[in-house]
Amino acid sequence: MAAIVLILAVLLGPKAATNFPFFLQILIYGVANGAIYALIALGYTMVYGIIELINFAHGDIFALGAFVSLPLIGLFGLTEGRSSGPGVWLALIVIALIVMLVNGGVNVVIERVAYRPLRNAPRLAPLITAVGVSFILEGIMYLWRGASNIHYPDLLPGARISVIGASLGVKDLVVIFAAIILVILLTLFVNGSKLGKAMRATAQDREAAQLMGIDINRTISATFFIGAVLAAAGGIIFGLYFNNVRFDLGFRTGLYAFTAAVFGGIGNLQGAALGGLFIGLVQVFSNSYFEAALSDVWIFAILILVLVFRPTGLLGMQVPEK
Repeated sequence: MAAIVLILAVLLGPKAATNFPFFLQILIYGVANGAIYALIALGYTMVYGIIELINFAHGDIFALGAFVSLPLIGLFGLTEGRSSGPGVWLALIVIALIVMLVNGGVNVVIERVAYRPLRNAPRLAPLITAVGVSFILEGIMYLWRGASNIHYPDLLPGARISVIGASLGVKDLVVIFAAIILVILLTLFVNGSKLGKAMRATAQDREAAQLMGIDINRTISATFFIGAVLAAAGGIIFGLYFNNVRFDLGFRTGLYAFTAAVFGGIGNLQGAALGGLFIGLVQVFSNSYFEAALSDVWIFAILILVLVFRPTGLLGMQVPEK
């Protein structure tokens, strides 16, 4: 994190030094933005690490989380500008848990119906299927809520704290801490639980893991479920933070998140989180100091350089020991 900030400060040079409060403000926005990308990138890296599938539908699972949460917010009686207090936080937690379960179930069904029959097929077949599933999910959300932007209720407190001329909002803290907690929980689960060990064993050698008694189908389904749970959390957090969603939100956001996973080292959980943070910072700083139209240019140019000089990403892809 410190290294990334230092690199950005050096590249910006006088622009950062002459207006440090503005630089710090953009840094806060970039970290919050990157935290959302990190949550989505974790789903990409988990699925690829186990079955080497680039699940292009994962970004739309993220968007679906935001869409599913909207009617639940109304069902719980949460109203923008009128709801406050501990009850709102409790309701949001319950809504998040429900959406996580729904999203996880949808992703498990997708894996069972669309991906499992093609598990031993040439890699192009499941890749094209993933693109098809992405379009199906986008079509469902389009039919559900239309093509226009949808306002997401602003339910988080708007209070801000002054920090060296910049301001740190409650929204920023909620996004950052929620992402940190979820990443820590995922890391502890994968490294310490029985299912997590089964996931790591399956990622290293699927056939050997099956010979050792691991239920491969169950493990892969659990991976899709957990990835969708994180994506659902990201969708809700995105809605609460930006207060705006649309049916094709998952395409662009998912592309950034996939880039983050590759950048950090696809198959590596910490790398995905770091990559998401980096992409979020680059995007926000590009929008603020240069032209927004150049954001994609910087992001993908950096990605190409990393892949050319370090194909496994910054932290390296986790591969089995031979």
